[in-house]
Amino acid sequence: MDVPEIGHRRWAIAEGWIPSDSVGPEPTFESHETACLLNAGDRPARVEITVYFADREPAGPYRVEVPPRRTLHLRFNELDDPQPIPRDTDYAAVICSDVPIVVQHTRLDSRQPPHALLSTLAFAGE
Repeated sequence: MDVPEIGHRRWAIAEGWIPSDSVGPEPTFESHETACLLNAGDRPARVEITVYFADREPAGPYRVEVPPRRTLHLRFNELDDPQPIPRDTDYAAVICSDVPIVVQHTRLDSRQPPHALLSTLAFAGE
């Protein structure tokens, strides 16, 4: 089955925050933020992520590749090149791809035994 290109090349996540504490076994229940990237097309997606803060210059770009017809669940906690994303700090992210992709944003907040999960589509810029 041939799937047409779907998605956009620019996305924004306006609300980001990685809790520093977690309750439960890692890595499954570690508090985290994830960008779920879907590349339904036939070419690899070369993705750059720039992270913005309220009180300092942006970090990045962080670079990842999503193979054709694949998904990548990228934890912001694991981004470390060029620098780690600080915990307990407000941030936002702009995600740019050279081919159309779909981006969903998810946060697991496991600071207390009743865990909280938030998930939403990112804002599609173009």
